[in-house]
Amino acid sequence: MQIIITILIISFLFERYLDYRNRKTWSFSIPAELSDLYSPIEYEKAQSYDLAKDKLSKLASVFSLVLLLALIVSGGFNLLHQWTVTITSDLVYQSLLFFGVLFVASDIIQLPFSLYSTFVIEEKFGFNRSSIATFFMDKLKGYLIGGLLGGSLLAMFVLFYLITGENFWWIMWITIIIVSMLLSMFYASLILPLFNKLTPLPEGELRKALEEYCNKAKFPLTDLFVMDGSKRSNKANAFFSGLGSKKRIVLYDTLIEKHSTEELVAIMAHEVGHYKLKHTRLMLITSFFQTGFMLWIFSLSINQPWLSEAMGGKEKTFVLGVLAFVILYSPISLFLGMLMNMLSRKHEYEADNFAAKTSSSDSLITALKKLSKDNLSNLQPDSLYVKIYYSHPTLLQRIRSLNGNC
Repeated sequence: MQIIITILIISFLFERYLDYRNRKTWSFSIPAELSDLYSPIEYEKAQSYDLAKDKLSKLASVFSLVLLLALIVSGGFNLLHQWTVTITSDLVYQSLLFFGVLFVASDIIQLPFSLYSTFVIEEKFGFNRSSIATFFMDKLKGYLIGGLLGGSLLAMFVLFYLITGENFWWIMWITIIIVSMLLSMFYASLILPLFNKLTPLPEGELRKALEEYCNKAKFPLTDLFVMDGSKRSNKANAFFSGLGSKKRIVLYDTLIEKHSTEELVAIMAHEVGHYKLKHTRLMLITSFFQTGFMLWIFSLSINQPWLSEAMGGKEKTFVLGVLAFVILYSPISLFLGMLMNMLSRKHEYEADNFAAKTSSSDSLITALKKLSKDNLSNLQPDSLYVKIYYSHPTLLQRIRSLNGNC
């Protein structure tokens, strides 16, 4: 128990230290390359936005840490497990009930923070376009999808463990790979429409320019869609999904509102660069190996009674062992995540260079500046914070790379 508590406290203090370092960078002067991005009033607004998010994040993390420590010390997780035992003797149903209750309880506890973030902070700074009805409908849909998908995976996880013992890890690994590939193939066509409306990009200058670029780049485009991102937020984005020969490009309507045709083609070129340079495939394979490594480590430790005892159990208990393992694995997960982010930032540089060569470097820089300004982004985040958390290089790093200065 002492090890778990120590890990939780050290992780919390480390995160707060990184937040402190990152907050200090707002006092730096704006680099010359970005001097045209924010007026003094806009820069003050961006600082206020970051400070408001930081205060809420601190409050939520302190509350979560205190509650988690209280449950561990008091044996609350073991009490929940003992309750599930009175409901059913089947380990699969016990696990579904145990983690289902934890998931719903955690979401309810975080609900006030989510509501405040969306309808106070995001509203105040002009980002929120969601309604209370949409917010809670998203919650219900998330519960439904999470229950069906997550519940099915958890049930298979326990069944494989019961049937095959310590060999369950590689069977579950293969299952997760298959499910992940299916989600990559059908996310935009089956899951995304449950939350957002997708409509074909109308014929016109933009569609023609994007199709011409895809033909020139030999990108196998199947569909071009516009998503009603403005239904929830004023922030903009674009992505493509699908595997194999079928590719679906999705543009947020907010992205189209704020960018010229040339800028949108440059953004498309960046996304195409990820595909042509096989970044998506490499990231998928890398994440699969990460998952396999985690499952293998878990298979070596799950039968250790001390895992359950660390969470207040009196004997070896599967669900308590899983919970303890997740906490103990978190430092390894943070380190692997840092390596994944390092690889992702490398890919972003490469995709930027691809876009610069096949479309327009100037248009991409202009688009990146607009995206950063519209999102009130920190122009000079702390270097250590970037290394650990950022999957993309900073705006300044990307501009200097595109200009050949680094």
